[in-house]
Amino acid sequence: MSDAGIGRVLVASLHQGIADILPNRLSFYENWLSAEGLRQGTIGLAPLLAVLSFLRQEEGNAYQIITARAGEYAAEWTVESMPLLQRSILKTTPEWLRRRLVLRLAGAVVRRSYQGSRAISRLRRGIASVDVRASIFCTVRERVPHPLCGFYVSAFTRLLILFNLQGRTEVVACRGTGGSTCLLKVALLNGVRTRHAKELDVDAASDPHRV
Repeated sequence: MSDAGIGRVLVASLHQGIADILPNRLSFYENWLSAEGLRQGTIGLAPLLAVLSFLRQEEGNAYQIITARAGEYAAEWTVESMPLLQRSILKTTPEWLRRRLVLRLAGAVVRRSYQGSRAISRLRRGIASVDVRASIFCTVRERVPHPLCGFYVSAFTRLLILFNLQGRTEVVACRGTGGSTCLLKVALLNGVRTRHAKELDVDAASDPHRV
């Protein structure tokens, strides 16, 4: 974590996302995302905001695609950095508990990306409401027409997949578009229904004439 509170996982994931989607522009962005800064975790707030600003000016949906890809990387690298035993235990906990633990892990991804951000989650009847405070992606001088929270959407969705949970994440409100905060909704599918569907698949496979 740099003095400005910028986490290495955020810088590295953005760097990799740019390398994947805009490889010809990588050298331009490395003026701010320097190799030394990547190694030492010393990227400041101003350089990071400059990178995000330039990305928003790229043609097409480059910003959305790159930040979404970066969110996936951040989730994967966060899980890979966990002790193997902790990761294994989390994957085998009952689904109702695993949901809460993964939401807590999602909050850790937010904090490790930028120390000034926090994620406050409330889970009720399979729907999680996640309030992301002080999103680094949504710090803009003027309102934008589309939400800028794609990093978190992709990170949360990837965490669900990595821990065998089914669900979808969407943006309800974004500070970049004029909202007071960034609010995400994580709809988790019912585990009983998922098991029932698997049982039907097994029955169908054992009896090919069954409809």
